[in-house]
Amino acid sequence: MNTPIELLEVTSELGAGTRGAALGVGALKVAAYNQKSDFFSRYPIVHVRDFNEFLFQPYTTKNAIRIEHILKEFVQISGSVCSTMERGMFPFLLSGDHSTAAATIGGIKKYNPTLRLGVVWIDAHADIHSPYTSPSGNVHGMPLGIATQIDNLDKKINDITPETKDYWEKLKKIGGREPNVKPEDIVYVGVRDTEAPEDYLIKKHNIKLISVDEVKKSTTASIVEQITNYLTDCDLIYISFDVDSMDPNEVSHGTGTPVENGLPLNKTQSLLNQLVANEKVCCFEIVEINPCLDNKRNKMAETAFNIVDSVARIIETKSNTYNLS
Repeated sequence: MNTPIELLEVTSELGAGTRGAALGVGALKVAAYNQKSDFFSRYPIVHVRDFNEFLFQPYTTKNAIRIEHILKEFVQISGSVCSTMERGMFPFLLSGDHSTAAATIGGIKKYNPTLRLGVVWIDAHADIHSPYTSPSGNVHGMPLGIATQIDNLDKKINDITPETKDYWEKLKKIGGREPNVKPEDIVYVGVRDTEAPEDYLIKKHNIKLISVDEVKKSTTASIVEQITNYLTDCDLIYISFDVDSMDPNEVSHGTGTPVENGLPLNKTQSLLNQLVANEKVCCFEIVEINPCLDNKRNKMAETAFNIVDSVARIIETKSNTYNLS
């Protein structure tokens, strides 16, 4: 039986520090149109409600900027992911900023509360901050802090307001009262730009990290084998792909926080293609395409579109053998 895909368009950029990630889905559509691709007519599409209108209003929660509206967004996204799975379909998310990944994880767990979820986080950043540790207050640096429910008070640098704390506690419960992901069930790939509180958690919990150099020096098959072996005790696997994981000099700077010395494009494509073929992979998400920052016209979206088109075809043709119950 083939795996039916449903595209979820998540245009929120409430969690980002730089504007423009909400336009990433549109930029992908331009790339598809120019390539005369049928991608956006091949699969059913769900447009998830965003709350970007609140970007134009002042905020009071400086350690978790616009967190009250992000909570509303999370409810929409987690509900949509859960509904897609209820219909027996594969949620394939085209998203804005990376904060929404926590809601995606929450939706997976909402439908699969008893199953153990592994996360493959392909990104330049660890994104495991909390309002207590974030130097910027941007929630796109906190999705794994939300999913693991780790406040990291040992490395606290901020005194947060009661309002912020209340919303933060509600965010952490998206998907269920218990943590949606254990730190030992996270695999970082390409992470190379971290702050001290994140380094502390990576060391404390011995979070698996596969560096850019390791990806470059090893065969893709060996990297995939390493990841799948590490997550062997997980029932399901979610893949979160931030385009800033790739080398900006090879691709483009069309993302909110580009970091030098990223993953080579050919290795990225091959890695994702082989990972999604795994029968445990139940959800895929791509984030942080920002055409406003693209120094090569629409190069980032064009590159990303080629990746998602290839990944989707592999998902579509594999057997849907995982048990979503």
